[in-house]
Amino acid sequence: MKKFKLALVGRPNVGKSALFNRLCGKKISIVDDAEGTTRDRIYGDADFFGQPIEVIDTGGIAANPNIPFQEGIQRQAEVAIEEADTIVMVVDGQCGITPADEHAARFLIRQGKPVCLAVNKVDNLDQRDNAYDFYRLGFEKVLPVSAVHGFQIAELLEMAFEGFSFENQEALSDDNSIKVAIVGRPNVGKSTLLNYLLSEERSVVSPIAGTTRDAIDARVEINGTALTLIDTAGIRKKRAEHDTVDKFASIRTERAIERADICLLVIDAREGMTTHEKRIASMIEEAGKGCILVFNKWDLVKGFRMEHCLQSLNYDTFFLSHCPAIFASAITGRNLAKLVEQICLVRHHQQQRITTGQLNKFLEKALQSYHPPMIRGKRLRIYYMAHVETQPPTFVLFVNYPKLMLDTYRRYLIHQFRLTYHFTGNPLIFLLRSRRRQEVARKLAEENLASVE
Repeated sequence: MKKFKLALVGRPNVGKSALFNRLCGKKISIVDDAEGTTRDRIYGDADFFGQPIEVIDTGGIAANPNIPFQEGIQRQAEVAIEEADTIVMVVDGQCGITPADEHAARFLIRQGKPVCLAVNKVDNLDQRDNAYDFYRLGFEKVLPVSAVHGFQIAELLEMAFEGFSFENQEALSDDNSIKVAIVGRPNVGKSTLLNYLLSEERSVVSPIAGTTRDAIDARVEINGTALTLIDTAGIRKKRAEHDTVDKFASIRTERAIERADICLLVIDAREGMTTHEKRIASMIEEAGKGCILVFNKWDLVKGFRMEHCLQSLNYDTFFLSHCPAIFASAITGRNLAKLVEQICLVRHHQQQRITTGQLNKFLEKALQSYHPPMIRGKRLRIYYMAHVETQPPTFVLFVNYPKLMLDTYRRYLIHQFRLTYHFTGNPLIFLLRSRRRQEVARKLAEENLASVE
């Protein structure tokens, strides 16, 4: 469904991100007193009197070319304005009109799209008269608002969508897309990978580490597969988080991992798998998400074969051996055609269901091949196994004494299980439950009776 889009634009540090969060009803954009915190286009869903709309937060439009990343930020804002149906220009009601406001206003007037002016930071009734001075910018629709206190936010939406008809919009369909988070250290090519997959420049790309601050969602369909791609800020080491924005960016990345189905762990192929990447991989596994390793910048690697790198990867990080590895280049597109295939494969294994009957046959074969060891005169008995959850794939083993399950034997069972059912790219969770032999016999009898009926 095509939803009407509203873009928030204006000079830096007037409260666009605070207004964006207010409209969306949750904290999506990072809000900070420092100028230039937002750099990319950030999309969020909002409600307009029961009708769904899409809100776009943008970086500040400034006339000063010396501001870091300003050229890329300006380009992102221009794209947002181009695709928006209506625009809200945000100004600071406490500072009054500045040359940067006049520059942004002239720029918007030239675009020829419906624009209303939100005079933000009007935090008490005595400041409402400050809005009248902003009519000098040349807009007919001017409204004092407060993003922090929620003052006249509904009236702002009503003014922005005046004359729009929502009757012809189609009913919303469920979002069945695969949610894919692109994670990794700063400056490994995450935003470049996102832009290549989208065939557009959605994120600002720069050789300076830490360019991306927010988690950016983008929906795309590739070869018939619907994806929601989530570009994230690089996860820094704790001691490298120098300011509040870095800390918030790291928190947003962790939340992006939590709401994703699959994570693309992007690694600089020139540096290989570092300790920091192993920590991020552990975060993904602890969150129970699927994982695909993307060794980016492979076009810059000389003198190494992919086969040798894979062997080294399996030796150094055996706990990631179940994850597909792709050696690619986000700039040239090398090997990225395989990426969607691997995403679909990991998602398929993530959702597959193994019946109790199949699991019991697997257990019988695994136990015959290698019996559990005797510990203090007792031996572990595994009565049966059940698949209880798909994401992450979780299995319950009903045993006589859970304490008799050694880590080595658990790893053996998981290894044999992967040889049989694969579950490519997904962590496996084996839980133990104590159950007496009589209870197990009754349970199996009930299941057999139900299958006969």
